[in-house]
Amino acid sequence: MSKQKIERQQPQYGFWSGALFGTLTGIASLLTFQYLVGILRRPRLISKAILMGQEEFEDEEALALFIAAESLSSGIQSRRLTNRLTKEIVHAGYRNFSESWARDFGFAAYGLLALKQYNPVKETLEAFLWHQTHTGQLPVKLHSVDVVTRFLHSYLGREQPNEILLKPKYKSGHGAPSLDGQALLVIAALAYTQETGNKTFLEDHWSELKLAMQWLENYRRASVLLLYQGAFADWADSIARRGYVLYTNVVYWKALSEMAIAATRLDLQKEAIHYYVLAENVMRAVNMHFWRDDLGYFVTSDELTQLSSDGNLLAIAWGLAKREQAERTLKVMEEARMAEPVPTRVTHPSYPRHLIALENLLGGMANYHTNASWLWIGSWHIIALVNTGHLEEAQKLVTRILKVIVQDRQVNEVHAPNGKPLSSMWYTPDAPLTWNAGMVIYACRIFENKRQEEHKITSLFGITTE
Repeated sequence: MSKQKIERQQPQYGFWSGALFGTLTGIASLLTFQYLVGILRRPRLISKAILMGQEEFEDEEALALFIAAESLSSGIQSRRLTNRLTKEIVHAGYRNFSESWARDFGFAAYGLLALKQYNPVKETLEAFLWHQTHTGQLPVKLHSVDVVTRFLHSYLGREQPNEILLKPKYKSGHGAPSLDGQALLVIAALAYTQETGNKTFLEDHWSELKLAMQWLENYRRASVLLLYQGAFADWADSIARRGYVLYTNVVYWKALSEMAIAATRLDLQKEAIHYYVLAENVMRAVNMHFWRDDLGYFVTSDELTQLSSDGNLLAIAWGLAKREQAERTLKVMEEARMAEPVPTRVTHPSYPRHLIALENLLGGMANYHTNASWLWIGSWHIIALVNTGHLEEAQKLVTRILKVIVQDRQVNEVHAPNGKPLSSMWYTPDAPLTWNAGMVIYACRIFENKRQEEHKITSLFGITTE
């Protein structure tokens, strides 16, 4: 072939490749434009802040609890599982999390049950159980849009579409299954049946609850009865807490304990004994594996000696910790001022920077699961103090939390060390957040019941404080 022919062919090849590239780029640009326009056409996010004046309520406490109840109720949405099947679903939030997360719902359910809002608890449980796999795994969440679309809706100030069918997701954003979410759904189901006396629901779903517990057993190591998790697998999913983690195993122990009680209610004695023995063994394993007598608290994991408030407070509130352990842990938390200014900080001291997820570092939210404070943890702090007889200290935390809610006029997602809602250029915290709201309601109910009980005792025996 002559040199002239080769030179004539080269421009033709360059033209067609350039045309193809331009066409594909144009199509991509058009699709991106249509995608963003679709988001921008969505209704704008509106503030859920309660602007009613305090003069309309008996006191600041009444106003704060009203705000918490409204924040919780606002998360209940009618959602479609199929074109014909619709249920009342408890969303995690409004701005960022207009979807149902297993763990968020598990904690929010405590508040809903306290308010006797039984139907959304029942129907959200049914929705999760409906999507259970044949191996027993329950979804991490029920959602409609992917994480990028969800972020863009929030960043551009638009509501997420709730008319789209809910679909299950079985792994977190980091590709890990949710062991704590699985156990919390079981706990919520059993709390619902206990509170309502709905034995039919328990009977109808008992096999599914057993299968859910069997799925969790796949994450136990042969030599240790504790659950073994991957990084970014629990609620603190911006932290690479891996291996045997205190929080996850306290939640697992609680689920086993409640299964033992439920089996007894169903007159299933062999199964009751099975779960009771497992729960006792896990309790011993938690004490042996995590308790550090020299530090005076349960450490976070094999690698992390920090005092994580989540697992420690749940161990106290649910009765896993012995009285001496509870007292020592609460003292360390008080000395570290973990409930100041907003109850309660996630950990003391903070987790090392290399364990924090890259997206949190880049997004300016590195302390999201370190020295930030969450009201749901503060609520368990109140319950832990009530259960150990420290009513005066519990009252201080109740007052502090309710003051924050009145100050914010809604129940925010997370608070910075300065007491203000934690945010960055790239992330605006969710408000309201239902598990914070639900737990505040539940904790205040526990505190008030205990205070009334103490008042009756003092009145009965003529005891005065003078």
